[in-house]
Amino acid sequence: MRLRKFLNAPKLRIADQGFIVFGVVASFGLRLNLEQLVLDYIPALAFMLMLALIIKPLVYRRMGLYQRLWAYASIGEMRLIIQAVSLASLLVAFPIIISFFIELPFTAIPRSVLIIDWLASLALVGGIRFAMRLFNERKLPTQESSEEQNRNVLIVGAGSAGALVLRELTQNPRAGFRPVGFLDDDPDKLGHKVNDVEILGPVTELPKIAQQTRASEVIFAIPSASGRILREVAEICRRENLSFRTIPGIYELIGGEVRVNRLREVDITDLLRRKPVLIDRKRIGDRIRNQRVMITGAGGSIAGELCRQIARWDPAELILVGHGENSIFEIIVELSADFPDLLMRPYVCDIRNLTRLTRIVNKHNPEILFHAAAHKHVPLMEINISEAISNNVIGTRNVVDVALQANVPRLVMISTDKAVKPSSVMGATKRVAEWIVLDAKVNEGQIFSVVRFGNVLGSRGSVVPLFKRQIEMGGPVTVTDEQMERYFMTIPEAVHLVLQAFTFDKAGQTYMLNMGDPVRISDLARDLVRLSGLEPGEDIDIVYTGLRPGEKLSEELWEDGVEYQTTEHPEISSVVEPKRLSGKKLQTAVKKLEDLSIKGQRDKLLKQLSEILPNSELGTNAPNELQSLI
Repeated sequence: MRLRKFLNAPKLRIADQGFIVFGVVASFGLRLNLEQLVLDYIPALAFMLMLALIIKPLVYRRMGLYQRLWAYASIGEMRLIIQAVSLASLLVAFPIIISFFIELPFTAIPRSVLIIDWLASLALVGGIRFAMRLFNERKLPTQESSEEQNRNVLIVGAGSAGALVLRELTQNPRAGFRPVGFLDDDPDKLGHKVNDVEILGPVTELPKIAQQTRASEVIFAIPSASGRILREVAEICRRENLSFRTIPGIYELIGGEVRVNRLREVDITDLLRRKPVLIDRKRIGDRIRNQRVMITGAGGSIAGELCRQIARWDPAELILVGHGENSIFEIIVELSADFPDLLMRPYVCDIRNLTRLTRIVNKHNPEILFHAAAHKHVPLMEINISEAISNNVIGTRNVVDVALQANVPRLVMISTDKAVKPSSVMGATKRVAEWIVLDAKVNEGQIFSVVRFGNVLGSRGSVVPLFKRQIEMGGPVTVTDEQMERYFMTIPEAVHLVLQAFTFDKAGQTYMLNMGDPVRISDLARDLVRLSGLEPGEDIDIVYTGLRPGEKLSEELWEDGVEYQTTEHPEISSVVEPKRLSGKKLQTAVKKLEDLSIKGQRDKLLKQLSEILPNSELGTNAPNELQSLI
């Protein structure tokens, strides 16, 4: 504690000044005998000391040596110390070397003194800072976190993430974890140690090693691992009655760090985690940095994640537009805490309000616009067709018209796989909205595009939160059909690829994200029950209720007669649609939908949508009561 108090910034500056004096004097003392120093070099010593006391503290401050938490110093901080000390020594040496040539009196300093001073400064300035790191790592646990209270923990994954987890656990003893070993399937690592903690064996030996080490908890520290691997480890832990935590996946960790408070219980999104895809971060950053970015539907799940990821790329301004005041408030509170320097412009605005939308766009002149505002609940939109039309179709028309008038360079609409051969009102309205974006008469330099993807795990109103509520209430968990399957992505992964597609420079394109393999909803329900520590069929029943209005047993990503081309990214395809409404025909159809939605004529709306989309299957099983929606 005394060392920690000593190493705060003001006292550290005083210590550095003492080290500067000591280093200069020691350099002369090591190079010269005492008689030489006293008789010939006192003026030279004073000259160098004056330069060092002026220049070195300024360089150290400028390069951030007083803004770091040295208790957590790492290789990065070591590199910083070397750079700062070297630059300071060079700046001190420069006037001394100049004085050699102009032959100033009393400035004849042996050149070896400069080298000795540099080495002494490295040792002194770096030594005191890394002493804090050593002290912090070697301090004994406090009474609140004694050995008896700590839980023995095994860490799966002896890579860089595992080493970071180990470091965090040892530096935060109050968290109550005591690392007792690593598990890793790499045979070359077995028997080696990471910071004195041994790699004990492969994951398959987890039950035996847990018993030998008396471990009660397992932490999974491979953020890039697939869901299959994590699922296998989770199943072993479930059988052995071991608590199981994980660090966030690679998409969640982007821009963040591994911290004890980020360790969490395994979630369904972890079990369905896919192999991370590579993206061109530099390209995304170059397109977003210092740009004014506007997001509609900013309080929603997808748009909220868009806000988080975009904020990491230092936009000049983030304009958040959403209809729900609470959701907008929540996202600005979160972003303000994580990105205090981010300039945000929050607006409570319905995209159907063309006048207000125009005023916002004209005021801020966004250079990038992500259009994510939409009604998305499939069964609910079956009995609210007018709302689906006015929000998804007319709202999109407003956004596109305003963006065209303001000459917004880039617009990306977020769409859905339910727009492919739509069987629901929601899917049909999103398909028409896609056409509106693709049909926009853009000016030179304007790029408007559409990005489609399937279901996202954990979004508001999705199946996962519903299942969790049913499990908390003791069941049953309701699944529409045992054979029903859907394509799933995590929210961060979907947004990750949306941002990659947004950088493509071809206008009027529809992009489809690679959704991987479909997942059975019944399997999803069973996994969630097991993650809750219960057994499906014994503790929690699973009940099949039949298809809801507008639903299919399985979604289709590809449509007959439509060509799909590869793009510069292997996980993103371009959809080439040969036949679609456009021009005056599309404008007339949209105007008719608008008029019918105002009048609330459900049957005529369904007929009009069916005429626009002849391959759709709309209204074949319309709901009669609210219970059919859930």
